[in-house]
Formats: sequence, C-alpha cells, structure tokens
Amino acid sequence: MPNGFINVLKTPGVTSHDVVSHLRRVYGIKKIGHAGTLDPAAAGVLPIAVGKATRMLEYIDDVSKSYKVELLFGIETNTGDDTGEVIKTMDYTMPSEEEILKVLDSFKGTIKQRPPIFSAIKINGQKAYKLARNNVEVEIPEREVTIHSIDFQECTDEGFVFSVHCSKGTYIRSLCRDIGEKLGICATMKFLLRTHVGDFKLDKTWTIEEINMLPHQALLPVDFPLGDIPKIELNDEEALMFKQGKKLHVEVKETSAKNYIRLYNKGVFAGIGKYHADMQLIAPHKVLL
Repeated sequence: MPNGFINVLKTPGVTSHDVVSHLRRVYGIKKIGHAGTLDPAAAGVLPIAVGKATRMLEYIDDVSKSYKVELLFGIETNTGDDTGEVIKTMDYTMPSEEEILKVLDSFKGTIKQRPPIFSAIKINGQKAYKLARNNVEVEIPEREVTIHSIDFQECTDEGFVFSVHCSKGTYIRSLCRDIGEKLGICATMKFLLRTHVGDFKLDKTWTIEEINMLPHQALLPVDFPLGDIPKIELNDEEALMFKQGKKLHVEVKETSAKNYIRLYNKGVFAGIGKYHADMQLIAPHKVLL
C-alpha cells in the first residue's frame, strides 16, 4: 500500500477535494487527505497525505505559509475575491508605491483579522459560506494571526502584487480587504498563488499530469514534513515496547513546542511519541511500526 506525502501543484478551477478524489483513483486507495485547503480559484502548493501519512497531518497543522497575491482596487465582492458578486465599486486615484509600502508595513506582526463570511469557519455547527449562500446574516469574530513578512512586488494597471509569509488561519482575502481600507480604497483579491506550506515548496511541486505518469516517484517519505520535531533513535527492545503501546524511559534532550518527538529504529520511522517531563517518560502518540 502506498504511504507518503505528495507536494501537488493545484491549478485554478480545481478544488482541493477534486485533487484528493483524482489521487484516490491514481493510487487505488481511499485513505488520502490534504493539508490546508486552497480556494478553487487559487493555485499553488497543496500537500497531500497518502495512506499512513494521513496520520501525520495533525503535526503540520500549525506550520506557516507563503503566498504571492494580486490585489485589485476599486471593487468589493461578497466573497473577497473576483469570483464573487460585486457589492461595491468606487473611483480611485492609484496610491503611490511609498503609500503602499507604508500600509503593508503596518500589517507586520500579530494582528486581528475578521475572516470573510464565505469561508469554511463553523458558526453554531454550520459552515459560514453555507449560511451566507442562504442569506443568513453571519457575524464572524475577529481572530489573531501573525504576518511574518509582507513585501511589495510591483504595481499593475488596477492594483499591485505582493508576497506574504503568515501563520495558519490567515485569510488573504481579508488581508486584501483590510489593505484597501487603510488606503481608503475598496479592494478584493484577484489572484492567489501559494508558494510554500511548511517544508512543501512551490519549486518542488508535481502537477497532476506528472503524478499520473510517475505516481510512486512523486511520493515523499511519511516523515518528510516533520523536520521541526526533534528525533531520537530507539534500540530494538524500546521499539518493541513502543509498538506495544508502552511508555519508554528514554533520555530526552529536546522536544517540539507540544512535547512531540520523532522515534526511529535502525533508521526506520517508528512514529511519534509525547514526552511527559513530570514522569520523564515518552508515551506513544502515533505508532507506525
């Protein structure tokens, strides 16, 4: 059975679910999932987990992401991008590059952001976009996100292009809207290209056509995206105990922020353990042996 990650290049007009459905047919396996949904109109990096790798998705849930974005001035839509219904237009004077740079700089760091109503965020158990489509008034609370960097790229005839490196949970459609507000111009997102998700980079992606031809060559190891989690090597006895679900007395010098550790036996990835400092024990968290 195939196991591993695939760094897929999603193209515009295809949903993340479409990609998963197609790869289920390619690999002949139902156990496939993705990390970080991309909107249908967006393109770029879409990490896909196959087989046992789906059990690793939770460990890459908090990774940062990068995007290249084209912002469009003068219109506002109900979805926050140019695929939605136009709800506002305005005449405007193109801001100077200096004005744009100043506004972009104001978004660096931890900021509060209100996600768009057309999003998968759940309100009382229902996805916000489904409520919005049924004309139900939706009030989504602000949330804190982190903008690690945001850089101006170039002006276009009707807006400008910028790149952004941000935390999980950042909505680029909302960022475009808020940038426009600070410039005094309504704005929407025209195009989005995701350039990285954790260890998955745009220049290492595979197209669907390439995967169709070389499916097993496209597979990355199950532990590929876990490089930020410290690792230790187990001896045969410890590996057997880990496989049996027993806690281990193993010296631990470093763990991840959530106390996770990658465990190996003779160089083979055995799974994820969680270190309990109070008991000085590693408890099995995900066993792959």
